[in-house]
Amino acid sequence: MSDQSTRITAFRALHERGCFILPNPWDAGSAKRLEKLGFKALASSSSAAAWTLGLNDHQITIEQVLDHLDRLCAATDLPVNADFESGFADSPEGVAANVKRALGTGIAGLSIEDQAGPGQLYPLDMAVARIRAARAVIDAGGTGALLVARTEAYLNDLKDVSLAVDRLTAFAEAGADCLFAPGMTEAAEIAETVKAVAPKPVNVLIMNPDMRVADLAALGVRRVSVGGALAAAAWRGFDAAAASLAEQMV
Repeated sequence: MSDQSTRITAFRALHERGCFILPNPWDAGSAKRLEKLGFKALASSSSAAAWTLGLNDHQITIEQVLDHLDRLCAATDLPVNADFESGFADSPEGVAANVKRALGTGIAGLSIEDQAGPGQLYPLDMAVARIRAARAVIDAGGTGALLVARTEAYLNDLKDVSLAVDRLTAFAEAGADCLFAPGMTEAAEIAETVKAVAPKPVNVLIMNPDMRVADLAALGVRRVSVGGALAAAAWRGFDAAAASLAEQMV
């Protein structure tokens, strides 16, 4: 298995040019399959991880997430980016302590979002302080792991590109390496976001079949993820097969 520093170096290199796909496995088996298909890096998904435990998204605990990350990193030589939700703490100090624990799993990067609760975002000054604290603990550890800052504005029906750009540019200034506004799907808004945070890379989440990787790359997007979509597809297949069996019960 490759060591963490090797994975981080490879992961950083992927962000320097072009556009790459960052698929989201839900367990060790799916991580191994994605590696065999030739993907260069992987990302965890909070929803996909929760479903494997019979939970809904945002019900998973930090201990369960850390165990999940341990298993993903042990299953593959690829860099793994952690979906670390809101850092499992409100205060910058709490976020920093938890980021330090996450780095111990072997991840190459992690994302911190600005979701304060259902339908709520942290005030911008607090959101920035949380990103700055995550940056400081990464730098103190010397791993060079990537810090991805997310705004959940669009997922909370705050579909205002100016609001999203203001938050992402502030996160970039606070030390985020990569910026992400899941739920943003309009080409013009994505292009505006890419321009606003340049030269730092932008991640886009594919939300519908009309979003194509080549088109996103043409807009300047550096990485593309799918969230819980692969896990959801697997569960749909499971449900259909199980339902077919259930119909045959006597």
